[in-house]
Amino acid sequence: MTRLFFSVKTPVLALAAGICMTFGAVAPAAAQELIGAYVAYIGKADLVNSKGARLSAPWQVLRQDRANYHRFGISQPGDEWDPFFGAINNRKVMERMVKNGSIAPNAAKRIMKGGATVFVRIYGSGATGNAVQVTVAK
Repeated sequence: MTRLFFSVKTPVLALAAGICMTFGAVAPAAAQELIGAYVAYIGKADLVNSKGARLSAPWQVLRQDRANYHRFGISQPGDEWDPFFGAINNRKVMERMVKNGSIAPNAAKRIMKGGATVFVRIYGSGATGNAVQVTVAK
């Protein structure tokens, strides 16, 4: 039996799920299963690395957001726990997971500006994540 971990603490999750359905978002691969999902607000702290340098790619910002949340205890209103990126080794593969998944060019631009609410679906098998599908709600 596969256990899915979802946090339905905010109505943003429902909004983001609706946006995914509205725009016809599709799972990255048929053999993959949804192993988790989360909503996060991309704030100013997520746009820079731990040394204060500005990040240059959406996958870096998404990875920093998860490191800020899980490792450094930095979060913004709307940030949710996820079942996967708490482990540093899982955060290390964020670039590959974004490449294997999907993120629209406009969504990538909004992430890089900050102030965006993202809905991230994590696909894989068992405890192994292979792809993420990223949608921006605002």
